[in-house]
Amino acid sequence: MTPQQRDIERSKSVAALVAPDLLDLLDTDPQSIAAETEELHPADLADVAELMPREDVPRFLAALPAPRAANVLEYLSDELRTETLEAMDPEQAAVLLARMTPDERTDALEEMDEDAADEILEAIPERERAETERLLQYDPDSAGGLMTTEFVSVAETHTVEEALAAVRAIARAGRREAMNTIYTVDARGKLTGVLSLRELLAAPEGSRLADLAWAEIVTVPVTAYRETVAQLTSNYDLVAVPVVDDERRLLGVITVDDVIDVIQEEQTEDAQKFGGMEALDEPYLQIGFAALLRKRTPWLLVLFVGQMFTAAAMGFFEDSISSAVVLSLFIPLIISSGGNSGSQATSLIIRAMALQELGPRDWQRVMFREFGAGLVLGLLLAAVGILRIILWEWMGFYPFGEHYMLLAATIGATVLGAMLPFLLRRVGFDPASASAPLVATLVDVTGVVLYFSIALLILRGTLL
Repeated sequence: MTPQQRDIERSKSVAALVAPDLLDLLDTDPQSIAAETEELHPADLADVAELMPREDVPRFLAALPAPRAANVLEYLSDELRTETLEAMDPEQAAVLLARMTPDERTDALEEMDEDAADEILEAIPERERAETERLLQYDPDSAGGLMTTEFVSVAETHTVEEALAAVRAIARAGRREAMNTIYTVDARGKLTGVLSLRELLAAPEGSRLADLAWAEIVTVPVTAYRETVAQLTSNYDLVAVPVVDDERRLLGVITVDDVIDVIQEEQTEDAQKFGGMEALDEPYLQIGFAALLRKRTPWLLVLFVGQMFTAAAMGFFEDSISSAVVLSLFIPLIISSGGNSGSQATSLIIRAMALQELGPRDWQRVMFREFGAGLVLGLLLAAVGILRIILWEWMGFYPFGEHYMLLAATIGATVLGAMLPFLLRRVGFDPASASAPLVATLVDVTGVVLYFSIALLILRGTLL
């Protein structure tokens, strides 16, 4: 078990031990809950809330100070957070949401029923409401939908002393997510530079920020897709990414914790697509049963129809199978070899595309690389297949008769040929349309056709 896994298990164990006692306090002495839990991290309290009956979670949060309860809300699962906020009075929910970070507040409202979200939004104080309404206008999967407006920016004309005073005032005014990075802007709000809080503290007294800040800044447009944000964060080892408009005015900042959430969601979508289905828009236990069926049914139907072609291909070669039953022994070998190879190539290429290691312009390099790899792998598997038949014949385990070498040649040639359709696969498909189940289905059809076609060519007049 890794240290991270041990920490998670420890956190779950603490929650399991604490939850019964806190439930008792909710009924007997709710006023003492704040003092009893002040040493626990909000994430641990969220784990406790996850173990409570759903109807007790609003009471539990009400027993905590509002800032503390808001922190716990940010760590709850999407499903529990939505249920909890919708179960609260709009005024109570508004108090907690107003104390959450702007991006988390926006996400919480987007996940709620529209009428309930509108009612709570109306009860949020005017400044936070205006801020939230502006963020709600952006696509949730865009940089604008991910960013927070809690960041530190100061005028580039400020001196170090003026900037430090401004930073202190901002910090004392309330929560700021990106306090470790200071952005400098001009009179029009255009982003001009960036420096760390450490660099600001270490700067010579009297220096101007325009002379200290780094002018080369990695930014993303407000319309950038979330994958772009994650890629930039990884490439440049950033802890925060500034979001700008067309005129390079600073609109917000995307922090690394939100980028981690994006990466997790993207990996979840890829894993679901590799399984031969559409990616789910919600957590598994939260998505409706009908929606779950809609996500899974279309590709199952496509794969089912594809397998019908396999049955049709075998029916076409029915006479060959009946005259040389031994050929049917190797159908699973032929199909599985091609399917396994195709699944490997699909997984490698799709993952490389997701990491932007490959693009549409690289299709020729991919084709020749996979053609060479497939040729070598096909020869290797063909040799193993031939050796298997020869050994079986010599050991008398399953005698194939005087034409066993021709049968071995058939198996070898077919294994090699079954690789080829997938080695030439054109890159650029969506992962869902090139998933391993689809590759396996296609290789069933091509493998059967190649197998019996080569068998007819090599074995005609002997076994057939």
